[in-house]
Amino acid sequence: MSWNFELVAGPYGGTTEGPVWDGQALLFTNIPNNRILRYDPQTGETTEVFTGTSRTNGLCYDSQGNLYGCQSGGRRIVRFEKDGTTMTSLPHQLEGKRHNNPNDLAVDKQGRIWFTDPFNGSAGDQELDHMSVLRLDPKAGGRWELNRATFDVSRPNGVLISRDQKTLYVAQSDYSEDKPRELRAYPINDDGSLGEYKTLHAFGIDHQGVQRGVDGMTLDADGNIVVCAGWEQSGPGPMIYVFAPSGRILETHPLRVDRPTNCCFGDPDMRTLYVTTGGGHLFRARTGLTGWIMWP
Repeated sequence: MSWNFELVAGPYGGTTEGPVWDGQALLFTNIPNNRILRYDPQTGETTEVFTGTSRTNGLCYDSQGNLYGCQSGGRRIVRFEKDGTTMTSLPHQLEGKRHNNPNDLAVDKQGRIWFTDPFNGSAGDQELDHMSVLRLDPKAGGRWELNRATFDVSRPNGVLISRDQKTLYVAQSDYSEDKPRELRAYPINDDGSLGEYKTLHAFGIDHQGVQRGVDGMTLDADGNIVVCAGWEQSGPGPMIYVFAPSGRILETHPLRVDRPTNCCFGDPDMRTLYVTTGGGHLFRARTGLTGWIMWP
């Protein structure tokens, strides 16, 4: 069935991102205005729940209900404490060098935080000589250990963990003509390292230019990968794709505004897909899918 995307909040003038369902409502970030917003589907109201977020992009909960975010401007991963004002910084130097600009993250059932670390030039010079997926491992006493997880991506974007915790999905989203734009699946080894990836889908170049690859993504209850991709300047346009874990395209759903950035399922039955955009919108559509999140 076709999906009818309804505008429920915005546009706010500048990218919205990081949608997460908190069990009752939808949280999302408004990056240039440095805030986290909360849309309540029962009342239709959108309220500000956190400000001064230093261009926070992706959001994710852990099993204890802690909310983590990719603070692009602060070049770190932070935990947004439940008092609504405090942010706790996690380790943000790899071999003595600061992160680039953390973009998206996923927390696995072991409490490890996997996050992408591209560079966008918004917060000083690049110190690392790579853009990679990094991993924060929780240790005793509230400590964290920071590790590099990938060594073969040039610009990672969205990141997602499969339901069985055995696969890390990564959006390789480099817009240089000589670099790939791919949805990749990395096997997760028992020690936390990643095996050789499989390319699930590649986005090419057409007569209009470079096609925009995958940005943010989420899972449905069957383990399919629902992704935001595409733009108006080339390819089939702004689109929500549904990929099987094999990489087969199961569904496509055009979006009526440019550059969908991220998505997640919500509402009591988890059958509504919420989508953020580069123009600062929050859309929703009723779907024939049932979403899946690890928590809450």
